[in-house]
Amino acid sequence: MQLSPTLEMNDGRTIPQLGLGVYKIDDGHAEELVAGAIGLGYRHIDTATLYRNERGVGAGVRASGVDRGEIFVTTKVWNDDQGFDATLRAFDESSALLDLDYVDLYLIHWPAPRQDRYRDTWRALERLRDEGRVRSIGVSNFHTHHLERLIASSSTIPAVNQVELHPRLPQEGVRAFDTDRGILTEAWSPLARGRLLDDPVLARLASAHDRTPAQIVLRWHVQLGTVVIPKSSSLDRVAENLDVFGFELSDDDMDAIAGLATGERTGMDPDDNG
Repeated sequence: MQLSPTLEMNDGRTIPQLGLGVYKIDDGHAEELVAGAIGLGYRHIDTATLYRNERGVGAGVRASGVDRGEIFVTTKVWNDDQGFDATLRAFDESSALLDLDYVDLYLIHWPAPRQDRYRDTWRALERLRDEGRVRSIGVSNFHTHHLERLIASSSTIPAVNQVELHPRLPQEGVRAFDTDRGILTEAWSPLARGRLLDDPVLARLASAHDRTPAQIVLRWHVQLGTVVIPKSSSLDRVAENLDVFGFELSDDDMDAIAGLATGERTGMDPDDNG
């Protein structure tokens, strides 16, 4: 069984580098998918309040038969629940749905800058961590200016910044900022929602390494040192996505993939969401 390597976060805890994203996975299917993925070797599951499948994710973790301490579970607080008291209430709801003893990583899903509540939300995350209900805390979709403002108002630096990241949007500035401050960068939409998988550069590299274009892109993420959470509703594809640790891209391969950068997003700019 292939297990992902782990990366150390700035709070001393570790996170599996490759995990399973469950965005748009129906709650009824999530239990079967999560249990199946854990059976294949996944030890990192990423969900969120917005996804409305926390109940299924928690059930899948329990149904897997793998010890809870071996599974890393992330969830996120949604924009509508930002603010100190509202975030604490939102976590209570997520915790009840997951029905797990604790959450490994709790994230602010978006900065929602027009609300200007993410600093109060962060204080709630610190409270949850101090109470032991959450092991690690971080953010998602934060630009560097959001991070600078958050860090300036807190003694806690986020452990993780989860952002849209793929060869067309490599996020060099965000990754450099995160690295300088000991924050791990985590990639959502790591395959650009499939939009780049027919690119001839990736096809050439896939042929050279006897891999699929998706595996080439996921290996690129691994070699960048990011955490990566590809999503699929198919267990066959879920298994394929995990099988990226038995080969290595050369410097020339990495440079070729770097040439695919266009700045194109598949999702919203964080300054425009909320």
